[in-house]
Amino acid sequence: MQPIQTNAVQQVLDQLKGFDLYIHLEITNGAYTSHRDKSRLTVANFLRNVVIRYTHGTISGTGPYRVGLKLPNGWVFTEGLTHWEENEPGRLVLAGLDSDGRLNVALQLSPEPF
Repeated sequence: MQPIQTNAVQQVLDQLKGFDLYIHLEITNGAYTSHRDKSRLTVANFLRNVVIRYTHGTISGTGPYRVGLKLPNGWVFTEGLTHWEENEPGRLVLAGLDSDGRLNVALQLSPEPF
């Protein structure tokens, strides 16, 4: 993965707009959090292979970045993104990594299931 280049990510978001896509959305501060500090709550969220179609997608911020996807009846919003790759045409992988390289947040879009 490489650091986010907003123009390149925006271009991919624009290309995927209007198509049925599978989404993977994951948010975690990891089980390691409570091992280091017992007062911290471990949090996680996981959504995989749900089909969405967005009418508008945008990336914003100065780093870490946020992506908003406007759906017909709501929004998907992800914040804290730092890295990206387009490992296959039409498949966008975005991640937010902490200073130790651990995953905090992931947003992935693909025309095929994950």
